[in-house]
Amino acid sequence: MSDQWWFCLKHMRVEPEKGCPNKDRMGPYASEVEASRALETASERNEVWQTQDEEWDD
Repeated sequence: MSDQWWFCLKHMRVEPEKGCPNKDRMGPYASEVEASRALETASERNEVWQTQDEEWDD
């Protein structure tokens, strides 16, 4: 079992350490579950950063 997991953007699925090239993946993540939420996590972070940018601009 792998200690690191990635979310493959090419295949839209979770992969263990041996998988597609890192240029096509998000990660690494500590668990398969965390990797499966990669797109959600990125979206949540982007929303936070967007809010911070808007506050900075004010």
